[in-house]
Amino acid sequence: MNFFTTLIDLIAERPLIWGLFLVYMVGTSYLAWLGHKKTQDLESFAVGKGDMNPWMVGVTLAASIASTATFVINPGFVYVHGLSAFMHLGVAAGLGIVLGLLIMSLGFRRIGVKTKALTLPHWLGERFQSRAMTVFFALVNLLTVTFVVLIVGGLSIVMQQTLGLTNVQSLILIIGFVFSYIFVGGTYAHAYTNTFQGLLMVVIAGIIVASGFPLLADGLGAASDVVAAQNPNLVLGVNPESPLFGTFFSVYVSGFVIGFALVSQPHIMIKAMYVESDSDVWKYLGVTIGVSVVFTALLFVGFYAHLAAIPADRFVDAATGAFRQDMVMTVYITETFSPTWVAIITVALLAAGMSTLDGLLIALSSITANDLFLNLTRNNLLAEMDEPSKLKAAHRAGQLILIALGVVTFIIALDPPKLLGIFGQVGVYGIIAASAAPILFGIIFESFGKIGAFASAITGLGVHLALYLMNMNGAFDASWGFANPGVTATYAIFGSVAVCLLSVAVNAVLRREEPGQADAADSSSLSARASV
Repeated sequence: MNFFTTLIDLIAERPLIWGLFLVYMVGTSYLAWLGHKKTQDLESFAVGKGDMNPWMVGVTLAASIASTATFVINPGFVYVHGLSAFMHLGVAAGLGIVLGLLIMSLGFRRIGVKTKALTLPHWLGERFQSRAMTVFFALVNLLTVTFVVLIVGGLSIVMQQTLGLTNVQSLILIIGFVFSYIFVGGTYAHAYTNTFQGLLMVVIAGIIVASGFPLLADGLGAASDVVAAQNPNLVLGVNPESPLFGTFFSVYVSGFVIGFALVSQPHIMIKAMYVESDSDVWKYLGVTIGVSVVFTALLFVGFYAHLAAIPADRFVDAATGAFRQDMVMTVYITETFSPTWVAIITVALLAAGMSTLDGLLIALSSITANDLFLNLTRNNLLAEMDEPSKLKAAHRAGQLILIALGVVTFIIALDPPKLLGIFGQVGVYGIIAASAAPILFGIIFESFGKIGAFASAITGLGVHLALYLMNMNGAFDASWGFANPGVTATYAIFGSVAVCLLSVAVNAVLRREEPGQADAADSSSLSARASV
């Protein structure tokens, strides 16, 4: 009761921002209801019916990639670490993402359509003809919960700064709202709401980026001098003082590799299954790339905060007294814009987080329902049911898992990690370190089979977690850059790729053929692909 009383008081105190936010919630809820009317079973919940407009998928994908990290978290890294962070998060990672989407999306869709895959682990299991692989990758993808916490925590920061809520109140509102509309509408709710959210995000991103143009009136050189006067390392392509972006490898090599691998996240690659044809894939990729360029420009806010001479103590959390780089975006907005514009932009920031959060929730609930629950109960607990009944039971299980995930997220986010960005990266990079190489080689090489896929996945995940945890315990010198989980994941991906190459080479020797021709004789069936 106290929560609702406080909420009513806050709405009365800040009617404009709350009014806009409530309009946004009503609009999103309506779109979720439209999605609900097209969601009848687990397949339509997970990937829809393959009938979505490519421009809608393109905006949805761009919004899913951007998320709270781009709109709220990453400008703080640029503020603290300077140009090196911008080059890593914006340029190197951006180029990697574009190349990864262009190389893998079409091949992923072709195999996915043939195997009727509903999720990324399902795709891997069908491609390599291994139910054990489906279960393994489903378990690995549960690490997505770290990214869910990152987004929820970032949204909470925005709500605390602008809506006047406490962390607990913000978490209740975020989890209650987003989890509910995905519970109801599934993938169609995700696509419809993300299109609405994504278009709003594009407009507001352009406004935020343009707000800093007066700070650049004397030219980029003069602006660079202003930032350099505060700390000359902030304008260097490699920041020697930075524990995260202090080497060429950590800034450029790992940025590109991680960007390429990020497209293998479960809520990103599966978008290829939303459309009707291969030509639609190219259409939505064009939209995605164009919109993503606008979103990436938000990283300039990290420099704007320096150029605007915002006092550093404005980024101190009043509750804890600690410096919070995650607050850079929200503080810049409140210092730069009028109350009316702050209200409008706040809704866009919240939309940015929710647009990725709902995609993650679709992926997690579909994976746990289809790849864990259904796989583990099909031949025992559900053995007496027909196939439609099994799928219905799995759909209900996925919805219940959403509720459980909400509780877990709430508990972790009550006392959030100091650096939400790093916390989320550790988990997400573990997923891509395990998944990227098996997906890529599974698309390109017919001869690449399940033994190689398993070995490369275990290598990638194991190396990433081992290096990062060992670094936390002081096993490596700071010069290695292992404080940046992107660096540990890059070495892990290199190891995973090496295992894949070895597997393909061994297959070629065993078959006495070139790797690209290894399955020419029996490529007509998927089972022939599951060799080594």
